Amino acid sequence: MTEDTRPTETTAEQEGENRDERRQDIVDMGSTIVRTGDGVIHTLTIIGQIEGHQEAPAGSKTTKYEHVLPLLTAVEESGEVDGLLILLNTMGGDIEAGLAIAELISGMSKPTVSLVLGGGHSIGVPLAVAARESFIVPSGAMTIHPVRLNGLVIGVSQTFHYFERIQDRICDFVTRNSRISREDFEGLMLNTGEMAADVGSVIYGEEAVRLGLIDHLGGLSDALGCLHRMMREDGERRKTESK
Repeated sequence: MTEDTRPTETTAEQEGENRDERRQDIVDMGSTIVRTGDGVIHTLTIIGQIEGHQEAPAGSKTTKYEHVLPLLTAVEESGEVDGLLILLNTMGGDIEAGLAIAELISGMSKPTVSLVLGGGHSIGVPLAVAARESFIVPSGAMTIHPVRLNGLVIGVSQTFHYFERIQDRICDFVTRNSRISREDFEGLMLNTGEMAADVGSVIYGEEAVRLGLIDHLGGLSDALGCLHRMMREDGERRKTESK
């Protein structure tokens, strides 16, 4: 009997298709999967403008929440993924969409680590602190400012009450998922001496850590090292529970 080599060819074809799918994921969604000795890491990038119910102008770099929400659900449910690394360089965007993504990340049971690269501005602040452990590079920046609204604004007291309630939601989430006090965070948000034509504050790497907004100062290797440690601890915990 001669040996049938067709299964090997099929496997090679499947591997090629898997590589093509991974490359397409990187192009379409800014995400990729890396297999390591401690488990499988899913990397998600959140860049540009967080796009919500309305499309951003043509030519804008965006993160679409309707793509990210099911992706995060799949990562949480997947038996093949052991940890999530979130790379952030965002100018902010839609508040509802950003908070929706942040709430999903904070509610995940799997190890999650975020890394602020460049900027984690506006609604990017809740996204940065949503992970179980957060990092920022020394040159990273975070802009904290009051809520803004585009379009028609009715000049009545109810409008300002609505703004206040939205800001309360953001403050509650940030202070619940970081070590910064509400008083300090609101002080940064309402600062009038920082920006020339705006209200708010811009803070950088070391200051963000000192204030307790971000957990650690570090780069990619530091964030990955933390995620590997968390995955090992999570794996040991699951082994103990299964005995």
